[in-house]
Amino acid sequence: MFKLFVFIIISVICVVRAHDLEFKYHSNEELSDVLKGFAENPAGSNLRRNLYNIGLSSGRPKSNIKPSPLWVLELTAAPEGKIGVPNIKLVGNVHGTETAGREVLLHFIQYLIDEYGTNEKITWLLNNTRIHIVPSLNPDGFAVAQPNNCYGCSTCLGMGVTDQDILISSNFPDYFHANEVLEHAAETQAVMKWMKDVKFVLSGSFFGSFVVAIYPYCNKNETFTVNPTPDDDVFQHLARTYAKNHVNMYKGESCPNSKKKFVDGIVNGASWQNHDADMTDYNYIFRGCMDVRFEISCCKYPQSEELENIWNDNKNALVEYCFQANRGVTGRILDAETNDPVESNLMVVGRNMEFQNFPQTGEFWRILLPGDYTLEVKANGYYTHRQNFTVKDYGQDFPILTNLTIYLENSTISTTTTTLSTTTETTTIQPSTSVATSARTSTNRTTATDIITQKSTMKRILTKKTTIMEKENVTSIEPLQIVKQNNSGYYLAQNEALFVTILLLPRLI
Repeated sequence: MFKLFVFIIISVICVVRAHDLEFKYHSNEELSDVLKGFAENPAGSNLRRNLYNIGLSSGRPKSNIKPSPLWVLELTAAPEGKIGVPNIKLVGNVHGTETAGREVLLHFIQYLIDEYGTNEKITWLLNNTRIHIVPSLNPDGFAVAQPNNCYGCSTCLGMGVTDQDILISSNFPDYFHANEVLEHAAETQAVMKWMKDVKFVLSGSFFGSFVVAIYPYCNKNETFTVNPTPDDDVFQHLARTYAKNHVNMYKGESCPNSKKKFVDGIVNGASWQNHDADMTDYNYIFRGCMDVRFEISCCKYPQSEELENIWNDNKNALVEYCFQANRGVTGRILDAETNDPVESNLMVVGRNMEFQNFPQTGEFWRILLPGDYTLEVKANGYYTHRQNFTVKDYGQDFPILTNLTIYLENSTISTTTTTLSTTTETTTIQPSTSVATSARTSTNRTTATDIITQKSTMKRILTKKTTIMEKENVTSIEPLQIVKQNNSGYYLAQNEALFVTILLLPRLI
């Protein structure tokens, strides 16, 4: 009887804790404690709560701020190891002085936990999705930020990271402008490694200063002109999904500090702010993850009394946005003889942007709107394969994923598409001659001359992926940079001035 009484008391305490998150700003120490409390997995629940960190922040020695863990809480009720479950990441407090997203994401975690098992929509979402939430990517900046500072100032600390105030959002590899010497902050490196380890399908990052959804591209050679991606229809859909489910964003109204208005509450990033080294562009180009940037408050650092309203404004938008990871196409690329996963480069025909599958499992995802498509799959040592498929609209209540299993047949002659894996990036070298599109047609054997890349937009993107790699395992040989391939012994030689990439056989080195 006593044991039963103790169990009931403990259960009641846990329930109260889950519903008792205050609308206030939590210090970094308090945020850690809240996340650890959320991560407690009650017996009998299908909802798994996995708390982990992706590294340490940079710290701020001049402000006596020591590095802090960059916490992530993963929520899912999908069976562990189940194939075909998309990963979403939501990242808040990217700029330390833009604080509302930090608290909104904490309340989103609480909402998902509380509603699972009773709310049909949330239950379906968590049964079919893995949601990784980073309330604060810039805990150091938050620690020194000036409270209630709405519009920022040139001398205010905390927007960026390190004592130099490096902006995380503009600290990533950039294929539009050369930035090989750019110093990547610890936070940036942590995100890059995280995205290499986890195949994210969808992402949202949270900022303050306006109320608008910003979709890529966010950079361009020219300034302040629209620069659409090959998946512009999808990105506009994602941005509109958030904006129209937000209480006010879809209205496109201007903030007190600006006369800028946004049609439907969305805007192409390059046409407005044009960020170099942009995090949103990096997600899409280098990792095949569709990321939208959400500005969720006119005030950078709103007063605590405003947080509940900001949360309520964003609650439904967050839920509907997360659902979008479960629309489009998914599947696996396998060897036709062994059924082993095959590391592949994929492209939806007509959309000039390659993306990669997850080599460990062969899984791939692409968010697409309803329609008929053709998927092209290329892998070294296999015949190129094309697969037609149809993406359907929502069912009665929930999105529908088209699921494909594609078997590649081994070719006796190597294809001219070669994948080079390094410790930091995956680079695809495409030949100057066209690769046969038939599933049963192979090309001639690769030569160094065949694979000099042409200066086209797509191949420029792929070349840039190599030039900005971290310089581990890289030997600088002027005027070429030589990178040894891990497996086959081939070398990649790159001349930035001539903008060419050549695959050299070992005997040519």
